[in-house]
Amino acid sequence: MRQLLGEYECKIDAKGRMRIPSGLLGQFERSGVSFVINRGFENCLMLYPENVWEKITEEINSLNQYDKRNREFVRYFYRGAQKLELDAADRVLVSKRLLEYAEVKKDVILAAVNDRIEFWAKDKYDSMLDEEPMDFSDLAQTVLGNKLQGGN
Repeated sequence: MRQLLGEYECKIDAKGRMRIPSGLLGQFERSGVSFVINRGFENCLMLYPENVWEKITEEINSLNQYDKRNREFVRYFYRGAQKLELDAADRVLVSKRLLEYAEVKKDVILAAVNDRIEFWAKDKYDSMLDEEPMDFSDLAQTVLGNKLQGGN
């Protein structure tokens, strides 16, 4: 899977439908595009291309089910997950429970992050960005300092 790019403003209608922006859809093979959505971290939803979801679930399903923390994680990870298929107007239908979890009313931001898409209530996304670290270069040094270019 290639890296996805972009931030997209969308709207949810009264029935829970949202049109996937053409700029995002253009990054996929057009035939048979489908997604899986579930609860993410920090009160957002995660939208996974189906092939990415399959890889992640292989890893999750390999966890030791005799470990209580693993069972709790697996249970929570899968809770509310649903397959989303595009209709003729490139819309998907998101369940009310997932929208409530993410506190989505109408305005949504889809933010591509690597091979998946974070699905945020616009006000929550804007608040998160307001809390962006003062010195992003310090954060980069802490997170990536020893990973890139041989630690230089």
